[in-house]
Parts: sequence; C-alpha cells; structure tokens
Amino acid sequence: MNSFDTTSSVAIVTGGSRGLGRAITAALLDRGWTVVVDARRSADLHATASALDSRRLIAIPGDITDPAHRDALVSAAHDAGPLRLLVNNASKLGPSPRPVLARYPLTELQSVYEVNVVSPLALTQAALPALTKTGGVIVNVTSDVAVEAYPGWGGYGSSKAALDQVSAVLAMESDAVAVYAFDPGDMRTEMHQAAFPGEDISDRPSPETVVPALLKLLDTRPASGRYRASDLPSAGTGA
Repeated sequence: MNSFDTTSSVAIVTGGSRGLGRAITAALLDRGWTVVVDARRSADLHATASALDSRRLIAIPGDITDPAHRDALVSAAHDAGPLRLLVNNASKLGPSPRPVLARYPLTELQSVYEVNVVSPLALTQAALPALTKTGGVIVNVTSDVAVEAYPGWGGYGSSKAALDQVSAVLAMESDAVAVYAFDPGDMRTEMHQAAFPGEDISDRPSPETVVPALLKLLDTRPASGRYRASDLPSAGTGA
C-alpha cells in the first residue's frame, strides 16, 4: 500500500523538463499525483508538458534561484491541493570540462552552490509548513561525488555534500516530515554527458530505471537518511 492517497496529493518536482526530473514527474502522474514542475528552459518544459499530456501537470518555467519563482511553485501547489512531496532535483554541474579546484572560477562555484544548496533549502523553507501539515516527504537528489573524492568533481561534489548535510539536519529538526538524500547513481542524461564531453555514455542506465527505487522510498517511508538507488529494491507498480 502506498503511503499517500495519491488521487488527492500534490508534488513539486524541480528540474522536471528532462532527465530524472521528467522521469519522476511521469511516474507520479501515472500514480494519480498532481505535479507542479519547473525548468529554466521554457521550450523544453512546454515540450515535456505536451508529451506527458496530463491535466494534473502544472508547468511553471523559471529559475529556481529566483525567490518569486519559488513562491509561485509553492502557491500553485497550495491551490492544487495538499502538498505532500517536494523533490529538489534541479542541479547545476558547473563548468565543462570540469576544472580542478585550484583553478575553479569562484563566481562559477558560487553559482553552483546557489542552485544546488541554497535554492533547495529556500524552496524547502517555503514548502515546509504545508509539508508539516500533511506529514509529507522531502527528497533531495544527491550524488556519489558527495561522499567520494574524484579529481575534477570538487565544485559539484562539495555542493552535493553540503546538500547531504542540509538533508540530515532538516531530518533531525523536522519530526513530522521524512527527509531523504537520494543518490540515483550514474545515468544517461544531458548533465552527465556535459560532465564527460566527447565521451560515449550510452552504457549508463536511463533515468527511468532509477525511478522505481524512489517510489520505494515513498511507498515504504523508511527512516529519514541517505539512500542509494542501487540499495533499494524496486517498488510495485500500483497506484
């Protein structure tokens, strides 16, 4: 049995026009959720909305670093029904090719942190009162580079490490809300291709293969914490 009555549940998914965000959005719609989704590139977002073709999809183009845009997401979710899920999926890789930390442009690093750490926390702050009322869930999409040191991954990896810590502390401070740092592993996405310019990443799994693990978190509602998709058995397909 699912943790939520999905026919009356609302989710916010950031960065939902492509990749993992799009796959999560499609899966939630299939389960009966209403999904408020955003992306910076309005053309991509509208194309995704057209392809998914659901009256329960509310697409709002904008930049997650913009406070007015974050307010619009939460307002749309409030108008649509009880907000029960926030998926902070939008991320910024940073420069490509990936620079070493000794030569990392600090203005770029600030931008990476603004997208990957500050904005998810800001959106969480705005959504937390509603999520507390519903006993909802926050999912912060993280990465293995948050816990493993790899050359060239200092900017993105340290931002995801910070997001992991934000998730852990939020979980300690918010008893009514489950908070998960979700590590999907390598995927065949535009961002992953940008991280490896000119390389063939066709051997990486598609984002759709990761979604069942995320659904498992929603279905079983384990203790708040950091979870890798590879460690979670697939969820059932029921709505």
